[in-house]
Amino acid sequence: MKAIEFQSQLSPDHTLIVPASVAERIPTGQPLRVLVLIAENDLDQEWEQLAAMEFGQGYGDGDAIYDQLSSR
Repeated sequence: MKAIEFQSQLSPDHTLIVPASVAERIPTGQPLRVLVLIAENDLDQEWEQLAAMEFGQGYGDGDAIYDQLSSR
């Protein structure tokens, strides 16, 4: 499966809003698996942001070669 990550909020009528830029990348009529992650507190969000930032800083130009590999 391919993962697409985005931030959203539950609307007052209890529906989840998918941004248009994300929705256009999802094929219609295909089964989806949806996983909802809810931050337990502000500290969780801070750790998540720090981890993403640290991970991104470790990505160098030479790593781009792996982006070309086909997924199986």
